[in-house]
Amino acid sequence: MSEFWPWPPELDALIAAPKHHTLVLENERLRLLDTRIPVGETVPVHTHRWPGVYYTLKFSHFVRRDGEGKVLFDSRTLSGPMPGAAFLENLPPHSVENVGDQDIHLVSVEMKD
Repeated sequence: MSEFWPWPPELDALIAAPKHHTLVLENERLRLLDTRIPVGETVPVHTHRWPGVYYTLKFSHFVRRDGEGKVLFDSRTLSGPMPGAAFLENLPPHSVENVGDQDIHLVSVEMKD
């Protein structure tokens, strides 16, 4: 893994959005986060430095925007169901808005190596 990460540590999910991200486990190889986004809330702009597996426990529609507010993804545009688990590369500055009718709950395992 490259040590270069262009965004400041203050944008890390646990620092920039602690209301929505809880650290479950961290060591030199991985970081396990529990993420909850209540209906109607927007997670502040934050980053995820490492790629990881995201497992959705409770789904609701959401909109992901970049750091400037441009829509990157809107789950309402999908023609089929969201996968229960997905691999995502590291995520630069973004926010997530829960635009659905129930809370979002997911866990992620970020892989540091």
